[in-house]
Amino acid sequence: MALRLVLLVLGVLELLRPRKVVDFWMGMAATNGDDVDLRPWVYSAARVEGALLVLWALRRGRGGE
Repeated sequence: MALRLVLLVLGVLELLRPRKVVDFWMGMAATNGDDVDLRPWVYSAARVEGALLVLWALRRGRGGE
């Protein structure tokens, strides 16, 4: 239940603000996060990932666990 809620929130954030989410994680992952150049499709991929996370969380919520 808690994992589903966390993934739902992350999915919504990726749908609404993909640039902020990707930039945050790249800053965490890279040693010099300011010098990383990302291709434009990365933000579109984050938005698709967010949509899939939201759909998964909502479908699992109806499953009646």
